[in-house]
Amino acid sequence: MQAIVFVGIQATGKSTFYSQNFANTHLRINLDMLKTRHREKRLLETCLEIQQPFVIDNTNPTPEDRKKYIEPAQHQGFQIIGYYFESKIADSIKRDRDRPLIQQIPEKGIRATHARLVLPSYAEGFAKLYYVQLLPEGGFTVKEWIDEV
Repeated sequence: MQAIVFVGIQATGKSTFYSQNFANTHLRINLDMLKTRHREKRLLETCLEIQQPFVIDNTNPTPEDRKKYIEPAQHQGFQIIGYYFESKIADSIKRDRDRPLIQQIPEKGIRATHARLVLPSYAEGFAKLYYVQLLPEGGFTVKEWIDEV
């Protein structure tokens, strides 16, 4: 079973990447959708209990943020895979402005997440790590993780 953890600031393509690559195979766990940490925790616990592959589609900027998903998944025998989404703040702010108004994030929120962002590492428990870039025409490139990206 796979537990996939996305890492990257807002407006880097995480939800679109999920839709294009995992929607048919992995359940999406996303705080924006679930609205409360309690609901998120309950859905995670259910996925772990029934061995349902899942994707954590949140920003997950720090190792501490990621740990709450990685450790329980490891204990249940899940393979932990991380996808780091290139997080250039100016590009993210511009893409956010192109979203419908109801989906936009205040610029200070994007900047705050960027300030907290720590690159993922294998030491956190990832079995595999990938580097994802959102292409100008809307597609993605995915590369094997290289330390010091």
